[in-house]
Amino acid sequence: MPETQSLRVGRHTLTLHRQDKTLLPAGDTGEPVTKGDLVAYHREIAPFMLPHLRGRPLMLERLPDGLDGSRIMQKNVSKHFPDWIQRVEVPKEGGSVVHPVCDDTATLIYLVDQAAVTLHRWQSRVPDFRCPDRVVFDLDPSGEGDFEAVRTAARQVHELLERIGLASGAMTTGSRGLHVVAVLKGSHTFDEVHDFAKEAADALATAHPDQLTTAPRKADRGDRLYLDVQRNAYAQTAVTPYTVRAKPGAPVATPIAWDQLDDPGLTARRWTIADALDQARTEPWGDLARQGRSLEPARAALRGLKT
Repeated sequence: MPETQSLRVGRHTLTLHRQDKTLLPAGDTGEPVTKGDLVAYHREIAPFMLPHLRGRPLMLERLPDGLDGSRIMQKNVSKHFPDWIQRVEVPKEGGSVVHPVCDDTATLIYLVDQAAVTLHRWQSRVPDFRCPDRVVFDLDPSGEGDFEAVRTAARQVHELLERIGLASGAMTTGSRGLHVVAVLKGSHTFDEVHDFAKEAADALATAHPDQLTTAPRKADRGDRLYLDVQRNAYAQTAVTPYTVRAKPGAPVATPIAWDQLDDPGLTARRWTIADALDQARTEPWGDLARQGRSLEPARAALRGLKT
């Protein structure tokens, strides 16, 4: 295979490099995953993935030399990227960072050609990047084989969110657990949203003290599942729906319908680049993105449950 190939994507002609290069080893079945495999997957998944990416600052998890090489967590793309790649400059302590924003298929394919295997997104969109429109509960099991605890926790989070008036969806992470993602109108700050998420997680841990914990130190968790809400803070990220994880076999972070929690074959790595498109075509989250609500009534309802 030639060192470079040209590919027309929308209005742009991309020069792709070393498409036969292995980036991820094979999983339990199948062949090693090449850069070309990842390009092909992202071209197909783009219509389902881009709605979760548009307008959101990204952090790129890049593996230029594959899983055995260095892992680059790249936020700043102020240099070297083509001018047509969208960017947003966001403040940080002592300065600012220029993040990439992926609004179209050409950008998505360009990032993959840069060996960006996993895309981590902000919970907010430009221009209102200080006000998240998503709340993420990361359900982190205490052990690798304890997925039943993850299912149970996802149902508990979903039930609480429903009771306080927030619509949500579940997603396999492609790693160990599940994310439960609730949608907001995007009218509150990161601090307010993070405080709400912490309050909700604490309420769940209080209601289920033998199953759930919000203890940040592993030594304090025992065998309880950790409800992690830190991804809701300013400048923190979570994996994007349909992104590939940097693991053997190319597992994919995949949205699921709530009744799929009952599938005995469900695991955090249930889908890979070989079959995630089939799941995406079922539109497991339906019109969830259009169900964002204000945080204030939900916060009041949550506090009312505790009185």
